[in-house]
Amino acid sequence: MYTPPHFKQDRTASLKFADERGFGTMCAFDGKKPVASSLPFYLSYAADGTPQAAFHVARHNPLVKLADGATSWLLAVNGPDAYVSPDWYVSPDQVPTWLYQSVHLTGPVRLLSDHELAVQIDTLSDKFESWLLPKKPWTSGKMTAGRLDAMKKGIVGLVMTVEEVEGSFKLNQHKSDADYAAIANALGDGDADAQQISGLMRQIRPQVFADDTNTLERSAP
Repeated sequence: MYTPPHFKQDRTASLKFADERGFGTMCAFDGKKPVASSLPFYLSYAADGTPQAAFHVARHNPLVKLADGATSWLLAVNGPDAYVSPDWYVSPDQVPTWLYQSVHLTGPVRLLSDHELAVQIDTLSDKFESWLLPKKPWTSGKMTAGRLDAMKKGIVGLVMTVEEVEGSFKLNQHKSDADYAAIANALGDGDADAQQISGLMRQIRPQVFADDTNTLERSAP
């Protein structure tokens, strides 16, 4: 991943982002061309602290044959992104750009045993069902044994041993306060992704927007 110093994230922040997203694109090389699949995953940590990304794919997915436990794969995890128009800057002579969050995890991938797959299925569903609270979480125990076994036969569990962690959060950190605030304010009127980027920018430099907050407080009845 090419990452200018202004946008580079440390290992802890990158892993936290990837874990919270829980969805990415897994990429491998079959000797002739790239092979990729978009999929959910969760992170866990080995006894020595090494991160591991566990996931599963359909049994006939071509990725399965490439999981030799030695060759490195890439898991690309992306967050919100937004286009930035040069017209929004205070400073002249700007160019169009795109703001985003992205983390790349790299490492070898091996197959999971049947027992490990069962744990992976339950852990993965627990992770995402927790997002829906106070809804009562779905569990695999709600399925009949025969149906669950049949579904398991159609998938293969895999786990990546994460050897390299790269993170790039391009949020205009290198711009002046005036330009930074102008872009964040413009994005705040955009779509859902643009509004998320705006919110992230405000978290990074809250002092730039202090006057806006004070103005709102003074104008409140």
